[in-house]
Formats: sequence, C-alpha cells, structure tokens
Amino acid sequence: MNKYVKRGFCLILAAGLIASTFAGCKKVNYVTEGAIQAIHEIKDDSWTATDDEAESSSSSTDEILIDEFVAGTYGGVEFATKEDVVNYYVEAYNYTKSLTAEYIDEDGNTQTFYKLLGDEDLDVGDVYIDGSSNSVINGLVPGIVDTMFSANTYGLVPCYNRNPELDNNSEDAAKVADHDFQTSMATADDVLEANVTDNGDGTITLVIQPKAAQNSTRGDDSQGRFFEVLGDIAGTVASISIISFEEGTAEDNVIVDYKGGTVTVKIDTATKEITEADYNMVCEVLVTHATVTVIKDKSASLTITYNNHYPASDEYLLETKGLTRVAS
Repeated sequence: MNKYVKRGFCLILAAGLIASTFAGCKKVNYVTEGAIQAIHEIKDDSWTATDDEAESSSSSTDEILIDEFVAGTYGGVEFATKEDVVNYYVEAYNYTKSLTAEYIDEDGNTQTFYKLLGDEDLDVGDVYIDGSSNSVINGLVPGIVDTMFSANTYGLVPCYNRNPELDNNSEDAAKVADHDFQTSMATADDVLEANVTDNGDGTITLVIQPKAAQNSTRGDDSQGRFFEVLGDIAGTVASISIISFEEGTAEDNVIVDYKGGTVTVKIDTATKEITEADYNMVCEVLVTHATVTVIKDKSASLTITYNNHYPASDEYLLETKGLTRVAS
C-alpha cells in the first residue's frame, strides 16, 4: 500500500468535509488539489500509529456532561422543571433577537444589525483512518483548515446573518432555510440536561446540553435548534470525483454524529436579555467504505468543534468585518 496515497485519502476527505461545512462547495476542488500537493511534499515515511495515537471511534451513548437540574428559585425566578429552564431560554433568546443596534461599516455607512453579535472559532481534531491517527497527517490538517475558514459575525445561533431584515435569516443563498431564526424553536424534548446558577448580581446563567442527533440540519432537530450545524456534508463528499464507495452512496456512508455540545447563556432577569453566551457545538464526521485510487473500503473520522461567543469584542468586529459599534 502506497503510504502517500494513504495519507492523501485522509487529507482529501478532511479537506472536502471541512470545505463543505465552512467554505462552500465551490472550493472543494481547489482544496483537494492543495491536499494532493501537500502529500507530495511529505518527507516523513512513517505511518504506523503510536500507542497514544491508536484510538477507537467515540461511543454513540448520549452522556450527560453538565451538572444535573436542581429545582429552586434563581435570581428571583422559580424553576421547577427542566422545561422551565428551556422555556426561559426561549423567551430570553426571542427578546434578545428583537434588539438591534447601529454600526458603522468599513465604507462609513450606518447599518442596523442585531444588538448582540458574536465571534466564531473552528477547531478540527485528529483525523483517524480505520481507528488510527498519524502525526504527519494531523500536522497538515490545521494548515488546510486555516486556508478555508474565514471568521465572521452573526446574531445568536442558529443564525447565518447579522441583519434581522433578511428573509429566512441568511446572507448566503446556500444557507437559506424554511425557518425564521429570529425566534427559537427549542423545546424541552430537545434537551438532555439543563441547570441554572444564580450569579448574585441580577443575572442567572443557564447551561443546556441538547440531545444527540445525526446529520443535523438547522432548525429541524435537537442540535439544529440550538447550534449552527453543518448541513449536507454527504452532498459535498459525493461531489469529490476521486472518492467512491465500495458499498452504497455518500448518503449511506457519511454520518455526522452530534453530541456533547453545550449552550451557556447569562441573562439579566430584570429584562430577560441575554448579555453573554457561549455555544459549543461538537460533532464527529465519519466516512465509511470509501475508496480513493488504490485505497479501498476504508473508514475516516474527525471531530469538529465550532464555538460561538457573544458578545464579540470591538477588535474582533473591526478586524473581521470592518464594523464599529455606535455608542448608545
């Protein structure tokens, strides 16, 4: 088995999957070509995984990772059940999304956007081929990601814009959905666990762990109602001409398993305005029965963590989008 082709399989899959998620399908061929070029530049001849590199795929069990709910009064608000926590989150989300503020763009024009805009950060973990990781491949993946991921700023997720006047809440035609993301569609049935903390300053903090879901889409399931999920990964993998499948199609063999992500929001109980928030989405992308040239019927997986923090700093807004907040 040619070691360079084996590395190429991993890089091409990683590049294609990440490109489909955050850069759009148009860049898939470009990224694939870049990955192939990177393969030719590899000097290290080793492939065998070390003891600490050989790992199995993550368990499919939906495990509670946050503190369990305790009924009580927090910040003057009574929470008798987890459903109360989710309902309060929805009310706070909806109110916060109704608030706007003015910004000066890079051309000096005044724009009206959501008051609460956030930053975003993407992290791609080690790539595994048939359960084994290799340091050479994983050393290349961050460079591939960096060429594709361009940080932006949006309103509270799930949301793909900063302008509340846009139809279907999206600035990108590829992200237009059937839902209005100016209001939350989250329900208690979407939540595995939730808890509340009284901060002692008129604010409370809610922590919510949504239930696991596979191949999530925005607004349609437990993960898509809380996070900016990846969408149709399988469609982009299918478009990479050098990848085929020994069994079935891309739709059969590409699984995105979402679990373990959390939502943390600080809320002013006097107004129900969200003043600070962190959305930590975690998913594992698994491709099975894949074939790239002479490499046949292999599996590859990688973990993606996507973080959205609110509010974005003044420096972040200026650097990423040329925006300056207008003092209220």
